[in-house]
Amino acid sequence: MKKRVGLWIDHKKAVIFSLADEGAEIKRISSKLKENARFSGGAQKESAEEHGDKRLNGQLNNYYDEVLSYIRHAESILIFGPGEAKVELKKRLENMELHGHIVGIETADKMTDNQIVVKVRQHFLN
Repeated sequence: MKKRVGLWIDHKKAVIFSLADEGAEIKRISSKLKENARFSGGAQKESAEEHGDKRLNGQLNNYYDEVLSYIRHAESILIFGPGEAKVELKKRLENMELHGHIVGIETADKMTDNQIVVKVRQHFLN
């Protein structure tokens, strides 16, 4: 089975378009990040900002783990998106020794699902 994946990703959502012998599939994943989370409480050993950073990193780790669960078995992976999320995910793939499956990393602005599908189809089918 030959599975090729195109992944548009930022810190808020990921859109995964898979092309395989048995057909095509699109999957959307939300990071569920809360940007302006406030932390209350008394005196703490770490500042609220440090605590917020740890919490944000934990949420991002869960998000990336979910994305990886959908793409880890792909033969070829094209990653694109507007910010740092694509680079952070690439580093995770490298740590999993899957960097050889990455066929490209590109900067791309916000895209509709249809635009993502067209981009991935053009990349893998041309």
